[in-house]
Amino acid sequence: MIGSNLITGTILLSLTGPGIGGNFFLLVKHVHIFVMGPKKKPIDLILIHLAFANAMTLCIRALSEVISAFHFSNVLGNFGCKATIYLRRVARGLSICTTCLLTVVQAGTISPRITFQRKLKTWTAWQVLSCLLFFWIFNFFISSNLLHYITTVNSMNRSEIGPYIVSCYLLPSKQVVRWLFLSLMALRDIIFQSLMGWSSGYMALHLYNHHKRVLYLQSFRFTKKASPEIRATQSTLILMTCFLFFYWADFIFSFYIGSTLKNDSVMLSITLFLELSYASVSPFILMGRDSTWLTAGTFTENLRKVFSALTPLISKGI
Repeated sequence: MIGSNLITGTILLSLTGPGIGGNFFLLVKHVHIFVMGPKKKPIDLILIHLAFANAMTLCIRALSEVISAFHFSNVLGNFGCKATIYLRRVARGLSICTTCLLTVVQAGTISPRITFQRKLKTWTAWQVLSCLLFFWIFNFFISSNLLHYITTVNSMNRSEIGPYIVSCYLLPSKQVVRWLFLSLMALRDIIFQSLMGWSSGYMALHLYNHHKRVLYLQSFRFTKKASPEIRATQSTLILMTCFLFFYWADFIFSFYIGSTLKNDSVMLSITLFLELSYASVSPFILMGRDSTWLTAGTFTENLRKVFSALTPLISKGI
């Protein structure tokens, strides 16, 4: 028991610490670019939202483990259980939706020939905000069943209900309700991952053609550095690959645990690692999109610029 707790704690600290720091750094970086830049780029809003969703995932998962380890559910009661698990599900959905939007918009920036992608390229910041608001409403809705069916151990007879996490339990629900919300989540994942795959395939083809042109130019000794769009496309493709790998690996292990009903400590540690890895790794992949912000000054100086730019907006109540 002590060994499994040590493994869980090590995984949690090694992923949540750097992950939360990386996502905060990414969020501040793109807030600075969005506030101080001459043009409000929609891609910056998407990256801000993705960093926030990933940080939310890491914080809530860490909180869940702390609650389980120290049995704080007795203090928090039903509200603590419901809020923790509900927001954890919402954060996961937001991460899926925002990664998909980033992939599709990035494909649009390098693909002016397709009508749909041309329209994405001309999106304003307000249009992106509307899309992100829709993601919040949609994920709030398809996770809303948890608000009714999650409870603490003290609220019910333990023999009548099945465990969800160590200190919170899932009440039995009607088959219709269960399959409705499972179908909505499955439909969301299928649609957004299909869009990711289509956009990524297009970007991969574009990068292949670009690579052939670079080789052709190099044969005439006309060397040229990769454009910012190409670097951003490469980082988006790596990000999408990481997302799909961790998503499906987590799904397979979680399905195995759910079907065998065995709470094996090793398997639970693996699922914890897979669940947190994407949220922890993604900011470091995305920070490779460009080095302009890093070379423009130290992190402290740029952080000071962000807060000095935000202060007038806050004082005006905006």
